[in-house]
Amino acid sequence: MTASEYNKCVDDFSDGVYRFILHNTRDKDEAKDVVQDTFEKLWMTHTNVSYEKAKSYIFTTAYRTMIDKIRRAKKSARMEDYHLDELKTERQYSDVKEVLREAVSKLPEIQKSVIMLRDYEGYSYQEIGAITNLNESQVKVYIYRARTFLKEYIGSVENVL
Repeated sequence: MTASEYNKCVDDFSDGVYRFILHNTRDKDEAKDVVQDTFEKLWMTHTNVSYEKAKSYIFTTAYRTMIDKIRRAKKSARMEDYHLDELKTERQYSDVKEVLREAVSKLPEIQKSVIMLRDYEGYSYQEIGAITNLNESQVKVYIYRARTFLKEYIGSVENVL
């Protein structure tokens, strides 16, 4: 990859990677750090990465960097540690984005990551598997579980409107 191709990667993919990491971490500074670390790693290996594979490399590196930071901070929590009844909401909302953002924040990290890659970034199951080091069936299971939780958490349309 040349320097101009690297700069094009920064221009084309930095916003998408930032949004993906921000949705998962909910911390602007941490998301910026992960994006910066990702592009630093890309620059360090730019001679080994082709421009055509740069997007996949960037998202994979960002995802793994985010997971490493989460593990170091010991912020991850398992779904089994929570009672679903406690996570349900009875409040009335008029902002669907707010409800969705709150519901997604309650998901375990791996489910949050795969649902964000699939529904927000539009990756295929196979691409998500490559990014997260999961096989395609595991990706489908995590997405199914995340969607089921979101459906239970949000409840009916009347709760949202």
